[in-house]
Amino acid sequence: MKIARLAALIALPLAAAAQAADPPKLVVVISVDQFSADLFTQYRQHFDGGLERLSRGAVFPAGYQSHAATETCPGHSTILTGSRPARTGIIANNWYGFRARPSHPNLYCAEDERVPGSTHRKYTASTYHLRVPALGDHMKRADPRSRVAVASGKDRSAMMMGGYGPDERWWWEGDKFINPGAARRPEALDEVNRDIAAALAEPRAARDLPGLCEPRSRSIAIQDSTKSVGEYRFARPAGDSNAFKISPDLDQATIDLAAGLRREMKLGEGPATDLLILGLSATDYVGHSYGTEGAEMCIQLMALDKALGEFFRKLDQTGIDYSVLLTADHGGHDIPERYREQAITDAIRADAALDIEKMGPAIGKKLGLSGPILFGEYVSGDMYIDPKLTAAQRARVLREAVRAYGAHPNVARVITRAELLAAPRPSGPPDTWSLLDRAKASFDPERSGDFVVFLKPRVTPIYNAGGSYVATHGSPWDYDRRVPILYWRKGIVPFEQPLAVETVDILPTLAATIGVAIPPGSIDGKCLDLDEGPANSCR
Repeated sequence: MKIARLAALIALPLAAAAQAADPPKLVVVISVDQFSADLFTQYRQHFDGGLERLSRGAVFPAGYQSHAATETCPGHSTILTGSRPARTGIIANNWYGFRARPSHPNLYCAEDERVPGSTHRKYTASTYHLRVPALGDHMKRADPRSRVAVASGKDRSAMMMGGYGPDERWWWEGDKFINPGAARRPEALDEVNRDIAAALAEPRAARDLPGLCEPRSRSIAIQDSTKSVGEYRFARPAGDSNAFKISPDLDQATIDLAAGLRREMKLGEGPATDLLILGLSATDYVGHSYGTEGAEMCIQLMALDKALGEFFRKLDQTGIDYSVLLTADHGGHDIPERYREQAITDAIRADAALDIEKMGPAIGKKLGLSGPILFGEYVSGDMYIDPKLTAAQRARVLREAVRAYGAHPNVARVITRAELLAAPRPSGPPDTWSLLDRAKASFDPERSGDFVVFLKPRVTPIYNAGGSYVATHGSPWDYDRRVPILYWRKGIVPFEQPLAVETVDILPTLAATIGVAIPPGSIDGKCLDLDEGPANSCR
C-alpha cells in the first residue's frame, strides 16, 4: 500500500510536467500602447485584476524596445517578428520615400503607396512595408490549421503584429472597427459596432475617481496654452467619438471584439494552437492627451486592469488551455510642466526654432539655396536632405545641418548616415547600448534619413501644446525604451527575471512554447526561459 501511494505521489509531478510541456491551445498576445516599465512598476502594487494575474507569472520588468525610434509602428513591428526595425524595415511611423512616391514622399508605415491616390493621411492599410513574417505566419507555415485573429485600436498595430495572413484583422477607425479589405464580416464585429453606436448616442457621465487616483487629480497648466490637464474624468457629450477613443472605453471595446472573435471562431478549440492578438491603444491616447502622471492615466490603468481581469475570467470558464503574453510598443514621458513642479528642472519643451520647417529654410538661406532643403517629422528623428540638390550642395547642407543642430542646447547628438552605415550591429544587453547602437537598430539604408537628431533627455519635442497632444514618446532614452514583458499560463511558477531583455525575444520565446521552429539567422531575438527551475522552456 505504501509503495503504491509513493508511486502515485511520484507520478503526480511527472504528469504535471508532461502537461506543462504540451503547447497551449490558445496564445493571447496583448500590446498595451505606451505602457512603460515605469508605469508598470508604479501601479503594480495596486493592480487586482488582469494585470495582477500577469504579475504572478514570468515577469521581465526590464524589457527593451531597444531601438532609438520608439514610436508605435516600429515598436509593434518588433513584438511578434523577433526583429528590430533595421530588419523589419519599419523605421518610424512615417519616413520619406523619394523614389517610391516622388510627388508625395512622406510615407506612412502601414500604407500601400502602390494604390492610386494614396497619401500618408489617406491610404489603404497594408503590411506592404513589413519585410519579415510574424508569429501567426510562422504558426500557419508549421500547421495550416492554426487560426489567427487581431483586434486593435490602431491599424498600424494590427498590421505589424498580425503579419501577412491572419484570418481576421479589425481595427478602430473614426467611430467603429473596420477592415475594408475583409472578405467577410463576423457577427462579433457587428455586435461590438452596434454597442459602440449605442454608447455614442448618449452622453457619458464622468467616471468615478478611485481613492488611489485622488492625489493625482490636480490641475496642471500647459505652457503657452489655455489648456490644463490632470483632473479630467472622461465625461463626454453624445456623438463624440474622439473622446471615446481617448478613454478606457476604446480598450473595453477592443477587448469585447477580441472576445467575440474568439467565441465565433472557436479559437483554442481546434486541433492546432491558435493566436489571438489585442492591440490596446487607449493608454497611448491618454498619455498623449493628458500626460502619464495625472488622474487621467490613473483611471485608465485601473480600468484596463479590471477589463483584462474580466476577459481572463471568461476565458477561464471555457476550460481552454491558454497562455498570455503582455508587453508594450514603447514607453512614454509625462508633461514637462508637471515634472518641473517635482523639481525636475531640465524637463522642458523643445525650442520651436528646431522645427524642420524653420531649420530647413534657415540653413538654405545661409548657404544661398532655395527650396525646402530638409524633410522630416517635427524637431527630431530622421532628417532627409532634398534629393534634387547636387551632390556638392547636399554635402554642404549636411555639414551645416550637423553643425546647426549639434550646437543647439536642446540637442544631445546628431548622427550621420555615414556613421550608421559604418557602425556594427548592436550586441550585448540593451541597457548598455550607446546612442549609436540604438540608432543602428532603427537604421535601414533604403528608408532612413541622411542624419538623425536626438534631443537631450526630458526635452519634449512637442513645443506647441495648443493642439490635441501635450506629451509624447519617440526618444532613444530609457523612459521610452523600457517596457514590461509579462507571461502567464495556468500552473506557472511565478518568478521575476530583472535583467535587461528585448521585445524581439518574444517571438522565439512563444514559438518555443508551441513547438514552432524559427529559421536560424532570420531574427534578432533569443528565447527567454519561462521555467523558474532547472528545466528550460527554450529546449
